[in-house]
Amino acid sequence: MNNEIHDTSHISYESLLEGNKQFVAKSLAEDPEFFDKLANGQKPPILWIGCADSRVPANQITNTKPGEIFVHRNIANVVVHTDMNMLSVLDYAVNVLQVKHVIVVGHYGCGGVLAAMSNQQVGLIDNWLRHIKDVYRYHTKELDAITDEKERGNRLVELNVAEGVQNLSKTSIVQNAWKNGQNLSIHGWVYALATGEITDLKVSCSNNTNLNEVFRFE
Repeated sequence: MNNEIHDTSHISYESLLEGNKQFVAKSLAEDPEFFDKLANGQKPPILWIGCADSRVPANQITNTKPGEIFVHRNIANVVVHTDMNMLSVLDYAVNVLQVKHVIVVGHYGCGGVLAAMSNQQVGLIDNWLRHIKDVYRYHTKELDAITDEKERGNRLVELNVAEGVQNLSKTSIVQNAWKNGQNLSIHGWVYALATGEITDLKVSCSNNTNLNEVFRFE
């Protein structure tokens, strides 16, 4: 297997602008009304909460077009109730755009998750990764039983996604949408960089019945 890092030496400030011109030309060649349609507004059915990793672009790996996925990304696709950025995106997506699906998407080999597994200080981000360390704490017995470090990291990636799904379900934004009869489902996926394939973790939910009673809003 080729373990070389993807060569990005050809990417520059100027090349991005040139790439934009090529994007415009290609899009108009395929559909002369492409940008007119985009300018009229958006109504994506999906909110994607993913990792900021440059190798996990939502549209490319799902073969979708601009306007079809509303995207929020952060380090290690963490979902916590104190993140006003994420909550603002969620509120807009659910209550204004009326998305039908919110998907938390992690990826195997995530640097943030692996950093959270270690005892090394990275910097300011250590405070953010604390949330993932808490996920490890919740599942210590299962994770410590996995002797292979790579497999343990992959499992923590999955558990971090599952925790994100649960945390979304606990928000008043999502629960009020369910209470009002809105068709909204929360899902958890993991993307494999080595194969390009997405795995559905089967942790979906469309109501708050499986939540501990203390987290259910009336």
